[in-house]
Amino acid sequence: MKVLAIDTSNRPLSIAVLDGEKVLATTTMTTQRKHAAYAMQIVEKLVKLAKLQPEDLDRIVVADGPGSYTGLRVAVTIGKVLADTLQIELVSVSSLLTLALNVQKEGQLVMPLFDARNDILFTGLYRTSANGPIEVIPDQHVAFDDFVTQVKQYDEPIVFLGEDVDKYADRLQTIFGNHFKKMVGIDNLPQAAQLGIYGEKQLPLTDIDSLVPKYLRLTQAEADWQKLHPGEGHKSYVEQV
Repeated sequence: MKVLAIDTSNRPLSIAVLDGEKVLATTTMTTQRKHAAYAMQIVEKLVKLAKLQPEDLDRIVVADGPGSYTGLRVAVTIGKVLADTLQIELVSVSSLLTLALNVQKEGQLVMPLFDARNDILFTGLYRTSANGPIEVIPDQHVAFDDFVTQVKQYDEPIVFLGEDVDKYADRLQTIFGNHFKKMVGIDNLPQAAQLGIYGEKQLPLTDIDSLVPKYLRLTQAEADWQKLHPGEGHKSYVEQV
C-alpha cells in the first residue's frame, strides 16, 4: 500500500511517502511554522522523488490534533482534499500518539506533551505495544499539576517526550524521581514515516467529510460565542473543511 503521511500539528512539519513499511521519501522541518505555505509543495516534491504520481497513492494518513489551530487545519485540509479528489482512503491519528510511536520498547508508559502556555499541556498517557501505543489516559488540554496528579498513580518508569519536555523537566524529575525518563534529539520530533506505518494498519474513515481537527480546547471564536451566550450549552462550532 502506498501511503502519504502528514503531520503539521505543531512547529515541526513532517511528511513521508511510503510503500508498506518501506520509506520512499520523507522530510521533517523545524525551522519555520508557515506550514500552509510549504506543506503542499513538500507533498508534491516527495511524491515526485518517490517516483510516483498522485494517482498511485492508496491512502492518506494525517495527525489530527491536538496542536496549533492553524497547523492542524493544514494537514487535515490537505488530507481531505487529496482523499476526495483521488478517491482514496483517509486515516486520522492523534498527534500525541504519533509522537509516542517514537518509543520502541514494548510495555513502556509514555507521556508525549506539547506546551499550551500558562502551565497548561496538551498531553495523554500511553503504553507501548507491538501494535502501537495504547491509550491509558485520554488526550487532553490540562493544567500541569492536574495531569501529574492523574499520572502519579502509576508507580513505574515513564518516558516523557516532545520538544517542550525540557521546559518542565526539572519539575517532572522532582515529582517522578527515578521514574522520570526522557527522549533525546530527533526522537522528540514527530516522524511522518512512523505515522504512515501505523496508519496503514488502522481502519480508514467511512466519511471523509466528518474529519475535523481535534483541538481539545475552544477556539477563540467559540470562547467569544460562549461569553455572549452564557448557559446555552457546549457543542462543536468547528466548520467542516
